[in-house]
Amino acid sequence: QYLSGNHKSEVAVILKNENHRVCFSNTVEPGSIIFSLSGVAFLLLDAQDCFMTTEETLLAQIEKFMRIHLNSFLALSAALHGPCEWKLISRIQQRFLGDNLHIIPFHNPLDTVKLMTTIAKSICKPYIDNICYRMNIAKGQIIQQSPVWKTLRKIQLDCDSINM
Repeated sequence: QYLSGNHKSEVAVILKNENHRVCFSNTVEPGSIIFSLSGVAFLLLDAQDCFMTTEETLLAQIEKFMRIHLNSFLALSAALHGPCEWKLISRIQQRFLGDNLHIIPFHNPLDTVKLMTTIAKSICKPYIDNICYRMNIAKGQIIQQSPVWKTLRKIQLDCDSINM
């Protein structure tokens, strides 16, 4: 994982404690964490800091982050997500509607790390192949065992015999 050079936060400490290799770089956008193996990037923002900056500056920072990272997530941290925080999330969602930005509200650094690592693992090649394999097996089982599919097959067979 790559973190911005000045982003020595609780999230970085938790990542290190969980034996993730953490590299700091001045070339990474401040507040960013990049999981290089999965190609996913997170922009960590504190809601209170967002309220202290202008909307144009905030949106420009998010837009720059999205241009650089194809698979981008915005992690918005707040102790409590009240009406002001949800309004902020709504404004960001409206601005980037249709873009490849996923907004995730967080309450604490531990939750942030758990979700970031889960997302990064699930997108990583060996895990995504395993997930696709399991979903295909589940799909096959649903089709084989579903009464709806059995009824549809029976109806289809009846229709085929009529058309002959």
